[in-house]
Amino acid sequence: MPQQRGSPARDHPRSLRDTLLFAGARILLSGRDATKLERTAAEIGDNTKVVPIDASSPESVTQASSSLADEDITILVNNAGIAGPVLPLWQIQPEDWDEVFAANVRGVYLMCRAVLPSMIAHGSGDIVNVASVSGKRPLARRTPYTASKMAVIGLTTTLAHEVGPLGINVNTLSPGPVEGERMDRNFRLEAERTGQSTEQARHEFVSRAALGRMVTEQEVAAALIAMLNMPGLSGADIDLSAGMIAR
Repeated sequence: MPQQRGSPARDHPRSLRDTLLFAGARILLSGRDATKLERTAAEIGDNTKVVPIDASSPESVTQASSSLADEDITILVNNAGIAGPVLPLWQIQPEDWDEVFAANVRGVYLMCRAVLPSMIAHGSGDIVNVASVSGKRPLARRTPYTASKMAVIGLTTTLAHEVGPLGINVNTLSPGPVEGERMDRNFRLEAERTGQSTEQARHEFVSRAALGRMVTEQEVAAALIAMLNMPGLSGADIDLSAGMIAR
């Protein structure tokens, strides 16, 4: 993500596009679904470039890195990941476990490995690895996901000590449940499983949070921008869960 540093928004951004514009960023969007990438790029505006990458594939990451050789990448945000199976551990197949770790952990490793030589050469850079509060609390029938997210936090803290002396900040952002289609689907499934209404399932879930709600995509984007504007932040794991986790 090549970027010209700007000031974080002073008011509440109404969209992810607003947040990015406030930050003055030139964005390289990567992922496996080119259609979604193009749609997101259209929402952000002209100052974007789409780079299809399967972050779990060494060959794909290497190929993409070669195509970006002329780009000055100063910020990397690792946000790719999959949810994986929803089953008790003893019913999870090894190939499904490996698929989650390939996307959620190996992908972070490969992307960091690809951009770090350039950052080291410049003596500066920022890496934010998106984990989850689910890596730090029980989440029944989701062991591959929770284990992979804790692995990302461990990777981040160690990498921060390796490259901090070289001028590079590495941190983790751990969102809680985020409002959107994915959580709406989860509430419908929980309602079907328990015989509750969807609204009852939602209320029971969000009542665990100090703020009595989930976080939004816009809040995750704003937290990311705030982290990038904190030059002393290194090796940190920032919870953004509306108080779903309190330590």
